Amino acid sequence: MAVLTRQAPPAPAPVKVRGVLRRSGLGWVFIAPFVVLFAVFYLGPLLVGIGMSFTDLRSTDVADPLAVDVVGVENYLRLMNDGAMRRAALNTVVFVLTALPLTIGLGLAAAVLLNSGIARLPAAFFRLGYYLPNVTSIIGVAVAWKFLLEPEAGLVNRLLDLVGVDGPNWLDDEATALPSIIVMTAWRSFGFDMVVLLAALQTIPKELYEAAAVDGAGRWARFHAVTLPALRPVLLFCTVYSSVGFMQFLEEPLVMTRGGPLNATLSASLAIFGQFGVGNYGYAGAASTVLFTVIVALAVLQLRLGRRR
Repeated sequence: MAVLTRQAPPAPAPVKVRGVLRRSGLGWVFIAPFVVLFAVFYLGPLLVGIGMSFTDLRSTDVADPLAVDVVGVENYLRLMNDGAMRRAALNTVVFVLTALPLTIGLGLAAAVLLNSGIARLPAAFFRLGYYLPNVTSIIGVAVAWKFLLEPEAGLVNRLLDLVGVDGPNWLDDEATALPSIIVMTAWRSFGFDMVVLLAALQTIPKELYEAAAVDGAGRWARFHAVTLPALRPVLLFCTVYSSVGFMQFLEEPLVMTRGGPLNATLSASLAIFGQFGVGNYGYAGAASTVLFTVIVALAVLQLRLGRRR
């Protein structure tokens, strides 16, 4: 009777450590320029700003750094009692909550229309036209809109005069200054969302729409049951990307209103910029740290909620 013997498993192939290390080292060589630039221009200033937030550093102390005192959380407590900073935080929240859905809504509408072939001219023409403001200098766009919204000679009020409407002083009225900036920002930014969403729409299989049509689904039902679920990852990306940018909006109020009238358009970034301008480095560092923490927390929250859905 034959005796069955269990054969030993084959020995694992030897790992070529030198090859792995060589490939790993080559990868670090390629990413080294980015790592250096990131450390010098992003990570370094971030850590310095956090450190400054716990001191009373001012512009007059730059020549004598040893005169700087550590004040702990005093700058953060001062932020809570600063009326201008609270108004800037409120304006930023209103700006994000209003401009974000407006921008994504316009981008989604434009993407759906272009994808459906409603445009008779080549789609590339519309993609370029809608996307062009996004790559144009923010300063240039803000200056152009400032002239458009001039109360006397601006094109907007001139057009309103033609229909018998007395246009307001858009940028000098508390009620219209921030909405004017929101509309301008949405107009400038929705082209990016449109391009990303249009690319995602073109990857959805047409068979899904045909199957939904066979089941009797109308146009809106197909959009709700097929298009939106397929676009959720891309919509999440657009939401996070746009909200991070909108939380830091600075150039628009800086050029168009200087934060006025009566701080109606003062943003968090503009308020921090002003504190740096007058030399309150420690206080500005504390405000920057708070803004950075809020942006990171908002992005993490959006990603977690988006992944759950």
